[in-house]
Amino acid sequence: MGKLLEKTRYLAIVGVISLLLASMTAFGWGVVKTYNAVIVIATSYGKDPYIAISLIELVDSFLIATALYIFAVSMYELFINKLALPDWMLAHNLHELKSKLGGVIILVMVVKFLEHLVEWKDPYSSLLFAIAVAVVSAALIALSHFGGKD
Repeated sequence: MGKLLEKTRYLAIVGVISLLLASMTAFGWGVVKTYNAVIVIATSYGKDPYIAISLIELVDSFLIATALYIFAVSMYELFINKLALPDWMLAHNLHELKSKLGGVIILVMVVKFLEHLVEWKDPYSSLLFAIAVAVVSAALIALSHFGGKD
C-alpha cells in the first residue's frame, strides 16, 4: 500500500500540466493585449484617455501568467522532482505556495483598483472598493504571517 501511495504523488502532474497550459494561454492573452495597446497608442497618437487602463490591464495579464507558471514549477518541485531554477521562483512547501498565491491575489486586486481609479466615476464606490481591497489584503497577509508552516 505504501508504494501505491508514493506513486500517487505523480497525480500532481495533472495540476502542473494544467497550470502550464493556463500560463501559456495567459501569456498569449498578454501578447494580444500588448498588440491592442500598441495599436491604440499609435492610432490615437497617445491621446486616448484609456491608454493607461490598457497598459495596467497588460501588466495584470502578465502578472497572472507569471504566477501560474511559478505555481506550476513549484508544484512540480514539491511533488515530482527538483528543478534547476532560481530559489526565489519556487515555493518549497505548501505554506510558501499559499503565501505566493495570497501575494498575487493582492497585486491583482491593487491593479483592478488602479483601473477603477483611472475610470473614476463615483467617489463613494471607490472608497468602498478601496476598503474592500484593504480588508481582503489584510486578511491574506495575516493568514500568510500567522498561518504557520505546512
